Amino acid sequence: MTTQESEPTLLGLPELPAPAYPAEVRARLDPDARELIDRYPDSRSALLPLLHLVQSEEAFVSRTGIRYCAEQLGLTTAEVTAVATFYTMYRRRPAGEYHVGVCTNTLCAVLGGDQIFAELQQHLGIGNNETTADGTVSLEHIECNAACDYAPVVMVNWEFFDNQTPDSARLLVDELRAGNGAELRPTRGARLCSFRDTARILAGFPDERPGAVDESGAGGEPSLAGLRLARGEGLPGAGAAARVVSPRQENPAEAATAEAATDGQADAPAGTATDAVRDEQEGPAQ
Repeated sequence: MTTQESEPTLLGLPELPAPAYPAEVRARLDPDARELIDRYPDSRSALLPLLHLVQSEEAFVSRTGIRYCAEQLGLTTAEVTAVATFYTMYRRRPAGEYHVGVCTNTLCAVLGGDQIFAELQQHLGIGNNETTADGTVSLEHIECNAACDYAPVVMVNWEFFDNQTPDSARLLVDELRAGNGAELRPTRGARLCSFRDTARILAGFPDERPGAVDESGAGGEPSLAGLRLARGEGLPGAGAAARVVSPRQENPAEAATAEAATDGQADAPAGTATDAVRDEQEGPAQ
């Protein structure tokens, strides 16, 4: 008679404590952790960069990573977990080498973000917050990336790929899976590196790739056009009448004169023209 193995019975017992990192991992992480903690007058302030540091080790924030952060900062694992689960950049399951985020917030969604996300799920054969079997690409729908003027936006390891379509997004992930990620250039920002390397940079360590920092570039034309309108400037090729927003204190001398006149009216004695205007507006006393 043979017995079949069955799934373990869950008795509702408390989860066992997370294991510690092996000694060789600690030897690598401890100097970096100390450097991060020493940057702050209150060690607790180093929690966010420390979470990025442990994420660079495992491509997510594991229970072991949470234990490590708690031990380094003298916190409870509950305190660390509360922070790690609040911020969506800290993943609770391993990310792929390239983490693809599709903005599905309002403007990106209506311009095609929802369709891009749905087609990438089908194309990759994975769902939200899942990773392909080869470990190359993980997929997540994310909230606003503050790049609405380039909608719809896809991010790879937090670098921008603007004005995407379903076709261009599929081509992008195919290039990532083919091992060509290092050759791809985001619309803005430095060239791609792995998710773990990105996490280490976000922890506060320099990007040591030659020339990578200088590749970031400046704002694109849509952002600069919005800046010009906010300043009250006309758009290129448009006359002054096309200006839609007037800058504050366009003529400082005129603004100062107007302010002085206003102050004078406020300080005018009773019975002056200021009172007459106020009485006319308020009507006769009841």
